[in-house]
Amino acid sequence: MGPLSGVRVVEFAGLGPGPFCGMLLADLGADVVRIDRRGGGGGLGATSLLDRGKRSIALDLKDPADVEVVRALVRRADVLLEGFRPGVMERLGLGPDELLGENPALVYGRMTGWGQTGPLAPTAGHDIGYIALTGALGASGRPDERPAPPINLLGDFGGGGVFLALGAVAALLHARATGEGQVVDAAIVDGTAVLTTMIHGMLSTGGWQDERGVNLLDTGAPFYDVYRCADGQFLAVGALEPQFYAALLQGLGVAGDETFPDRYQPEQWPALRERFTELFAGRTRDEWWQVFAGTDACVAPVWSLVEATQDEHNREREVFVEVDGTVQPAVAPRFSVTPGAVGSVPRAGQHSDEIRAELGL
Repeated sequence: MGPLSGVRVVEFAGLGPGPFCGMLLADLGADVVRIDRRGGGGGLGATSLLDRGKRSIALDLKDPADVEVVRALVRRADVLLEGFRPGVMERLGLGPDELLGENPALVYGRMTGWGQTGPLAPTAGHDIGYIALTGALGASGRPDERPAPPINLLGDFGGGGVFLALGAVAALLHARATGEGQVVDAAIVDGTAVLTTMIHGMLSTGGWQDERGVNLLDTGAPFYDVYRCADGQFLAVGALEPQFYAALLQGLGVAGDETFPDRYQPEQWPALRERFTELFAGRTRDEWWQVFAGTDACVAPVWSLVEATQDEHNREREVFVEVDGTVQPAVAPRFSVTPGAVGSVPRAGQHSDEIRAELGL
């Protein structure tokens, strides 16, 4: 049933990080009831995998009777998740003051891009803007090229949904120990900034330059980069430590070559990158993977999303599973005693009657 079995969550349907947080909780066993708009779809639509494992009730939040249904749901809930702009829930009469007054142990989770306060709080935004403001986007990419957004994984899901889930569980532990609920203000700018903590530490000690593509982990180092192979596909190389770098040279067939550029001299990095580029271009991606698979060279093929589902390691570990005919990522992390499970995606309003019955309505 998952480690969160017995936890009741009320989630207001939305896009991206809020539903992702609800999915994480549902994957781990929480009973997540999604409030969909009556007469409309939920979240990203009926096929959104972010809604897997949830139940759905369709309501009209402009209807006082339906607002009372929400209140009834929240009175018996442990966690509430909402992703509206600041002030919207208050105007609906569903703000934290009202709901915590009725359920003092409630964890009131708020998912926004800019946060509940600050000059940008009332304005619209998307992942690309949030990671831009935190410096994370500016640090991503190669020198003299435009910054490369990593889809919307870094801000929406990493800095947003995951941090809201962490905050909700932490606040739930506090509430169960003390009976005291609270508001969790999960802003994507906050979470994304936390993800850059190590880089800020390196900046402060001179171990990182405030420039894109010239550092150890941003493709500045030729032994931590992506290379094109003979078939136009790519390999990822991350041979940072000396022993892993030695395994890389062994696989490339240049171990002991005294003419090979020295990795410890940054002025030789351009020449080293040129040699690597030439060598990797000599074979296909799959041929190189046959050379490096199972070694400590820290080389991996750059799979497409579909190819990743077919990878031998991913298949053996069941990193991806098929549920209701759709291949999708499995539950993470894994638990030895209370494993989570991937549930089905509900239709908007699918469980309305069932949930109303549970509430005695």
